[in-house]
Amino acid sequence: MVTEVSVVNGACLPGTASSWHNWEMPERRWINQSQPQTLQGAVLFCYLNAALALIFALVLGGSGSLLYLPTLILAVAAYFIANEKKLGYWAGVALACLNVLGILAILVTLGSFGGILNLLFAGILVGLLLHPDSRGYVRTWFR
Repeated sequence: MVTEVSVVNGACLPGTASSWHNWEMPERRWINQSQPQTLQGAVLFCYLNAALALIFALVLGGSGSLLYLPTLILAVAAYFIANEKKLGYWAGVALACLNVLGILAILVTLGSFGGILNLLFAGILVGLLLHPDSRGYVRTWFR
């Protein structure tokens, strides 16, 4: 039995056999190239920080891996930022600031400057997230 398909202006009408062709798939992204460069850079930095934290946690193992948990959650925040979710943006800002404070606390307590490069990159991530272009885009387009 052949079902009749109604086509109007090149599109199938709802309720016909081939109407499923016109449904939009939800778009999920790892990186959103329509966002400003500052947000794109922040998303990439979040993914990079999370990947490096995962590597260090696997190498150190044991109880030291819990110290990297906030940085690992940055990957989830980056995914939500790429998909334009406000919760992901604010989680990314909070976790990036927590990362800066953690690195700063380690530098002060150990009294060495061995992690100064880590502090620099963590500060760059906070700067990218809180940049006026990023905040304006978030205010306008994020849900």
